[in-house]
Amino acid sequence: METATANPLLSTQKSSDSGLQAVLHPLVLLTISDYITRHTLRNQPGPVIGALIGQQNGREVTIEHAFECATLIKDDEVIIDAEWFEQRLGQMKQIHSSPQLDLVGWYTLLPRSGPTPFILSIHNWILSTHNESSLLLGFHPEESTKHDAGSRLPLTIYESNYEAEEPKNEQGEDKEMRDGEPPLKLKFRELPYSVETGEAEMISMDFVARGAGNATAVEPREQKTVMPGNIDDPKGKRKMEVVEPSMAGSSPAEGQEHVLSREDEEMIAALTAKANSVKMLQSRIKLLVTYLERLPPSYLTGDDTTMVTGESDHTVPSHTILRSIQALVNRLSLVVPSATEAYEQEMLSEANDVHLMELLNDVLQSTSDIRGLGKKYNIVETSRGQNKKHAEDSKVLGSRFAEV
Repeated sequence: METATANPLLSTQKSSDSGLQAVLHPLVLLTISDYITRHTLRNQPGPVIGALIGQQNGREVTIEHAFECATLIKDDEVIIDAEWFEQRLGQMKQIHSSPQLDLVGWYTLLPRSGPTPFILSIHNWILSTHNESSLLLGFHPEESTKHDAGSRLPLTIYESNYEAEEPKNEQGEDKEMRDGEPPLKLKFRELPYSVETGEAEMISMDFVARGAGNATAVEPREQKTVMPGNIDDPKGKRKMEVVEPSMAGSSPAEGQEHVLSREDEEMIAALTAKANSVKMLQSRIKLLVTYLERLPPSYLTGDDTTMVTGESDHTVPSHTILRSIQALVNRLSLVVPSATEAYEQEMLSEANDVHLMELLNDVLQSTSDIRGLGKKYNIVETSRGQNKKHAEDSKVLGSRFAEV
């Protein structure tokens, strides 16, 4: 078997050999995605490069915040502006002083195959100047467009290490003896990571999730135009103007019909979360069904005489997975209510209560509208009575002057 990987910068050692564990915070993902979006839409030159700050406790590294970096081109190589970087890193350390955060790595765009040679100059500078155990977070833009439920995040975290590169032995087991140690080369090794969310991040993530449903729904408000002849009139009295046919059928509420209220935003966020949960559950069930369908015939029919072969159309059985599936099936009876009729009656009662509250709300709204109509009618009738009284008084005064 070949031990060499397709990417010469990737290490042949397993990720579990080092014991290093990375903990990623959602705020870092929001910062990186925002930077990539702005960089792409504005057509900014240069690569996407940023720094990661966090803490290192033993063999656990937390990545809590990120910021973008200014780059320079020197000798056909992209490097970080050292003076700008030192100033910005000092500002970030001063802001996040409790607990004290420090530089733990940097991020950039990488293909799924792994690191490329253009990152070596930046990574070597960070290793020699700031952190000898700096991490590399590679964001994969080609995978960010996939929206499959339960799919992995489009990123990979690497740690770097200097390893001796031994040449391949293609002529039997005899090895060529050389004086001295083999040269050390920088290699990258994929790290396992987990996502951890703090209380403050939960608030921001909830705000982003609720705002996503209303991001494109609000239309810009039109500026009000001052009608001619209405500037110096304090009572607002003016001649009726001709309205264009295109504006005759429009109503004032037409421009705000797509504006979502806070209750609508919360409902959209809740429904979106439930829809994503259902999609993920469906994908997991489909995965289990596919696994069971691809088992050898001996596991499907119960015939132990059938030998398990190494054919490619059958899945290699795993007794651990099969026992987990069996335990899951045995727990399905706990999900289904024992008293089905009582459960349906309770659901019907709750639905009736909801409909009754909706009808009561409609009745109260109609009562409020009728009350407002009565107030307006009273105002109109009072105004008509006063105008009629003034007309009668003017006639009496006119007759008296005529007699005189």
